[in-house]
Amino acid sequence: MFRNGGSEAVMFDEMAWLKQRDLDIVDFSMRDPRNLPSRFDPYFVSGKNYRAGSRISKLKSVASLIRSKEAVDSIARLIRDERPDILHCHNIYHQLTPSIINTAVKLRTPVVLTLHDYKPICPVYTQLSNGAVCSSCNDGKFEALLQKRCADGSLGKSALLWAEARYHSLAGSYHNVSKFIAPSCFMRDAVARRFGDDKVVHIPNGIDASLIEPSKQDGGYVLYLGRLSAEKGVSTLLKAHAAEGGAWRLIVAGTGPLLTELQAGYPAAEFPGHLSGADLADVIRKASMVVVPSEWNENSPVSILEAMAYGKPVVASRIGGIPELVRHGQTGLLFTPKDHAQLGITIRALLTNAERRARLGAEARRMVEKYHSLEAHGAALLTLYQSVASQFGRQSKAGL
Repeated sequence: MFRNGGSEAVMFDEMAWLKQRDLDIVDFSMRDPRNLPSRFDPYFVSGKNYRAGSRISKLKSVASLIRSKEAVDSIARLIRDERPDILHCHNIYHQLTPSIINTAVKLRTPVVLTLHDYKPICPVYTQLSNGAVCSSCNDGKFEALLQKRCADGSLGKSALLWAEARYHSLAGSYHNVSKFIAPSCFMRDAVARRFGDDKVVHIPNGIDASLIEPSKQDGGYVLYLGRLSAEKGVSTLLKAHAAEGGAWRLIVAGTGPLLTELQAGYPAAEFPGHLSGADLADVIRKASMVVVPSEWNENSPVSILEAMAYGKPVVASRIGGIPELVRHGQTGLLFTPKDHAQLGITIRALLTNAERRARLGAEARRMVEKYHSLEAHGAALLTLYQSVASQFGRQSKAGL
């Protein structure tokens, strides 16, 4: 268990909030050299490499991707030994597998699952098929995955993910979740289409804004933070920058499969790589705006909340759950996904209006404090725990 992105940040913040209120937390994860120390490490499952090894070992790995016997046995031992009141799942899919849900329920432990992506309704996680937004599998029928070869255009990969989805559909893995937690209304509505409204509760992501000092610094540059991959839309931002003749300074911070290609194709932009800690805080603090040009149905990006907490206006795609955070003309500006010309015009207009940037940034900070505090998130989570635990005759004294 280690911080690797927004979803892990949400999980660790939840754990810290619960511990401050004297709830016992029991960890269960995959072993990894980057893991934080945990006294429950003996229960953790071994890391899996699905590409290395002999053909037989690869076949075994494929089987464990769908149902991990090691994870099932380990979670059963852990539940029997520690007797938790709730199993709260984050990103369990291929290393732990959703089979642990059925094991917990058999042992009378209710399960809640936070939806960081669309996996329960989209075998490829992203609701993307060959670069286009797709919701064909939302109702729990997955044949479109094979027809469209959604997994990198590969029939083999698509067939594997189809088999995984069908297995867990037949096993009832996701149907055994007591409550899904959707950080955005967009995610809630998408998942409720398969599982029903009563199964999905909207709890917005929260951050501790008191740890972030609002910044009035303005270094005159545009900032992108995140993974450099196609669905993130960073190419659209770079096209907008190039079309403007590089007239404004653009910093693209992050790594990913497109890094080398983008560096070669757009030399006018700056690529400092992955930033963290003080370097990350400094680059956000001095930015004029943060741009989120995503081309997939983003859920509720923590990066947007963090930018808003710094008092920065956000320019973002009008897609997925983003408009729930970036309110056009109030906390930032929205543009049509993939429209680099519109994005360029939007950025240029905001760069020439310092007063508007300051006003949008101040409102963004206020919105985070009012609607996305860690305190409100934690209180809603604890209320949910108590409700779910009571249905199983438990008191919700522990989280897992």
